[in-house]
Amino acid sequence: MQTLYTAFGGTIETALNALVADGTLPEDASFKNVTLEPPRDPSHGDLATNAAMVLAKPAKTNPRALAEALVAKLESADGIAGAEVAGPGFINLRLDGQVWLDELQAITALAHAYGRSTMGDGTRVNVEYVSANPTGPMHMGHCRGAVVGDALSSLLEFAGHEVTREYYINDAGGQVDTLARSAHLRYREALGDTITIPEGLYPGDYLIPVGEALAKELGDAHKEAPEEEWLLLFREHAVKQMMGLIKSDLALLGIHHDVFSSEAALHSAGKPDEAEKWLREHDLVYDGVLEAPKGKAPPEDWEPVELPLFRSTKFGDDQDRPIKKSDGKWTYFGADLAYHMQKAESADELIDIWGADHAGTVKRIKAAVAALSEGKGKPTPFDVKLVQMVQLMRGGEPVKMSKRSGNFITIADMIEEVGRDVVRFTMLTRKPDAQMQFDFAKVVEASKDNPVWYVQYAHARIQSTLRKAKEEEGLAPAFDCVSELGDEEIALIKRAAQFPREVEAAAKAREPHRIAFYLYDLATDLNAFYSLGNTDTQKRFIVKQDAGLSQARLFLAAAIGQVLRNGLRLLGVEAVDRM
Repeated sequence: MQTLYTAFGGTIETALNALVADGTLPEDASFKNVTLEPPRDPSHGDLATNAAMVLAKPAKTNPRALAEALVAKLESADGIAGAEVAGPGFINLRLDGQVWLDELQAITALAHAYGRSTMGDGTRVNVEYVSANPTGPMHMGHCRGAVVGDALSSLLEFAGHEVTREYYINDAGGQVDTLARSAHLRYREALGDTITIPEGLYPGDYLIPVGEALAKELGDAHKEAPEEEWLLLFREHAVKQMMGLIKSDLALLGIHHDVFSSEAALHSAGKPDEAEKWLREHDLVYDGVLEAPKGKAPPEDWEPVELPLFRSTKFGDDQDRPIKKSDGKWTYFGADLAYHMQKAESADELIDIWGADHAGTVKRIKAAVAALSEGKGKPTPFDVKLVQMVQLMRGGEPVKMSKRSGNFITIADMIEEVGRDVVRFTMLTRKPDAQMQFDFAKVVEASKDNPVWYVQYAHARIQSTLRKAKEEEGLAPAFDCVSELGDEEIALIKRAAQFPREVEAAAKAREPHRIAFYLYDLATDLNAFYSLGNTDTQKRFIVKQDAGLSQARLFLAAAIGQVLRNGLRLLGVEAVDRM
């Protein structure tokens, strides 16, 4: 069953093909940029298309003339009550009332599949998100990117893409050596030593169980041993323990990844060497000397060193970037470059969710991925979504966090205090690159100013109405009666009917927050209609002595509830039945 925007998109395409057939449009005219959307001003009609604006040039005519020719084709199409040219060549369409009633039936018939799209056409998309260093529990610094990545993955799947959710484990850098040394201290503590944690190690209590597990498994064999004998073993054990903790924390948030890729395994497989070889063969890596730091005198210990440099200036960077350090070890950029090369081998498109503090590396890694994937014969689109940190507030004061000191608020803490749904929905109430405050009091407030509460309240209100109708009045939703619905109810249907279009637009823009915004608007319209019944009993969903009208409005309410559920499911938020 087609939804409204799909159906009328087809109507417009049929009319355009008719213009091709009669010679008004050339045979090679592309309809790719033709859009169909609600007009900004509802008084202008139900749908608007830019078809004449984008096709006038290939038709070698002016947009308004082409619009008039297209209107002549559209006026007689099924479901269209009127078509008119507006401004320089836009076309506004007014739809028959029955169209909206049919859409109401489509929502009910398609149920959980309403809004699902084939737009993605099975395109394989790798979405990498979270990828926090495995040195401690998940805290609120990781939360926003985790939710954005997970919601985006669900959205892309719903829009017809084949999605792989990936987590990149940074287990090859100096931070995991620091973790191992910190775990060794806790291991000694578990064996009875009194320890002092020096500056530079992780003092958090979360490492106490790691030390206890090591002591139980290994005894005191490594208590007094030199570091070179136990560092690798403790590093592997501690990373494994931390990843178990991270996966557990993410599960509390409703997040599960399909793939966990290890940086250490990447190095073992020789992927960075493979990437460097290819880049050198294509003159994208050369041996050169980095310029001295700009804007100030070089440090006393600075000296020019020849390093393998990626030609990132060729792609707009301000200087070429080293892929290896002076000691021969790979830079983070060099390893990251190889990692993305590996991902591109099994995906048609890559999307990374990064913290805003990584903004400076976006251009160069995009350039490297473009060069590598194109050289492999399959250019791979690569997008980076930057996510701003969230400022936690309590009592009007910022909550300070420091992972190194062990003083931080974990995701588990947050979920225990305010609930998973609140955390997830709130993270999607702003664009990811916009600043956000998470106020502990406001996010649980029962008011219209709290989006998650307001949307869930709208759904619970619908479910309560349906229960009341059945239990007290013996009434059930009935499509046979929907012809009794008036303009106010039709306006609600029009809002609900935008859901499939919002899904496709949000998926195309890679912006899951658009779904949260849409759900809030839908909840606002629903609650506004409910409020009409406070002063006019004939506007209530259950009207005494009018079973037909009541059943029609119950059918409407049930359909709105379905759309709310579908949208909330994309965000990983429960559509509660009672509040």
